[in-house]
Amino acid sequence: QVQLVESGGGMVQAGGSLRLSCAASGSSSSIVFMCWFRQALGKQRELVAGINRSGTTDYAASVRGRFTISRDNAKNTINLQMNSLKPEDTAIYYCRSQTFTGAAYWGQGTQVTVSS
Repeated sequence: QVQLVESGGGMVQAGGSLRLSCAASGSSSSIVFMCWFRQALGKQRELVAGINRSGTTDYAASVRGRFTISRDNAKNTINLQMNSLKPEDTAIYYCRSQTFTGAAYWGQGTQVTVSS
């Protein structure tokens, strides 16, 4: 079992920045991939950014160049630095982890609101 706890959400004006963090506990040594999803009101949940244990990253086209995902393996934490935020980035952001067995775990989500 893996437990994920997100933090860092909030409200910011367009053009501003926020930093999200996700701390993993439990069987965190079994995690091979972690990522951030988001879900806006009335829309499907979408992948925002992901990172594997080697540090290889991937981003959705809509956030590439503005968001940066990073991980601290020693602290079992990933971060999402979000710059140049837009109103369309408003959503609940969820942390997700996947273990080497394929099991997936979700955090409880953190709200990000960007005002115009």
